[in-house]
Amino acid sequence: MYTSLNKISMFTFVCVLIFCSHSPAQTRQSRLDQYIDTAFAKNQGLKQQQFDLDKSMYALKEAQAMYLPTVSLLGSYTKAAGGRTIDVPVGDLVNPIYTALNQLTNSSKYPLQKNQSFLLNPNNFYDAKLRTSLPLINAEIRYNKLIKQQLITVQQASVNVYKRALVKDIKTAYYLYYQALQSIGVYNSALTLVKENIRENESLLRNGVRNGTALLRSQTEQQKTNAQLVEAKRNTANARSYFNFLLNRNLQDTILIDADVTTNALTQPDTTKGTAAREELSQLRTMQDVHKLDYKLQNAGFIPKLSTFIDLGSQGVDFNVNNKTKYYLWGVNLQWDIFTGGQRKQRAAQSRADLDATTAQLDETELSLKLQLDQANNNYQSAKVTLNSAVSQLAFAGKYYNDQLKAYRAGQLLYLELVDAENQLTDARLQVTAAQANLQVTLAEIERDQATYPINNPNSK
Repeated sequence: MYTSLNKISMFTFVCVLIFCSHSPAQTRQSRLDQYIDTAFAKNQGLKQQQFDLDKSMYALKEAQAMYLPTVSLLGSYTKAAGGRTIDVPVGDLVNPIYTALNQLTNSSKYPLQKNQSFLLNPNNFYDAKLRTSLPLINAEIRYNKLIKQQLITVQQASVNVYKRALVKDIKTAYYLYYQALQSIGVYNSALTLVKENIRENESLLRNGVRNGTALLRSQTEQQKTNAQLVEAKRNTANARSYFNFLLNRNLQDTILIDADVTTNALTQPDTTKGTAAREELSQLRTMQDVHKLDYKLQNAGFIPKLSTFIDLGSQGVDFNVNNKTKYYLWGVNLQWDIFTGGQRKQRAAQSRADLDATTAQLDETELSLKLQLDQANNNYQSAKVTLNSAVSQLAFAGKYYNDQLKAYRAGQLLYLELVDAENQLTDARLQVTAAQANLQVTLAEIERDQATYPINNPNSK
């Protein structure tokens, strides 16, 4: 029994020493940082964000390719019958001449000709060509490229936003798993005390000093603590599964906890950086630029479009290819939309409305992010006070239990009062564990709200 008391005193001393320490650790959360790097490489949600970024990169390359020539192979074949014709009076023109010649030569060397009728629709006709076209003046291509460049920046910001949210989720899951592990230790320690009480009550019952009521109550406490221990193990398994899910690992993989996981928790975080580094703000500012470019794009519709082309091909009948069927054709195309019924004007007005909406959203987001940071800082201050209070309560509960145990041994205390002191000690331990995890979670929230975690380090993907 005295060994258990020494354990209680040592536990209280260690808690006070760890939780109240303000000295920074040089290797703080090294394993946690490694887990975060693993999540950056394997998390499925992050991979989806990366795929969207790759899509934006391909869209930019597509926009850049619009400046290059386009080479196309074109071909057609027509088979026709009926339709409009062109009548050529060949016989009416040459037959009088041929008749006169036959009479002069007293021969029939010049046969009479019939009038001809030619079908306008080409029959058995082919046209195959290689067309090369190149834009010379096209403002829409230029603005389209600039918009695609800005959208890449927007998508990169989206990836970073997801990364920061993932970091916060991983840290929260990590600390909750640590809390669940500590709960198991608390209940195991409580179970050790209960077993010691059972052993002592059995001894007192055998010696006729006490009746069996205290033994029955201690056995009841044992069953209750066993049930609580099972629930704590279940919570630990669930916390481990969720943490591994975020890392896209096997749900049953072991999670290593840093030895200094609780160090420096009470050090006041620096909140002077504010929310200026938040990617959400950069994202919205870039979207403002996108809408401005889109507005210019719609207004650029009045600028003429000029392009050139050259065709190299062959056309004829019966698929014959010779010097007479081969041809080339070069030209310049001009398109100038002088009147479009106000379409460009309305599209430009839509872009202006999108710009105004994004500006209003940016203002609201800036205020919202400042509010989040202020609330996170308040939560941290509250969590720090709660942790200090919980540590003090644990020290008092340990002393109170020792005093009650001495009184119970001296026969001056009912066993129910000793059980109450024991439950207070267990609750105080659990409160310290919960308060410590909550404090770490609030630190993760402040880190997220200020965007201070180095997500672009060389190990981050």
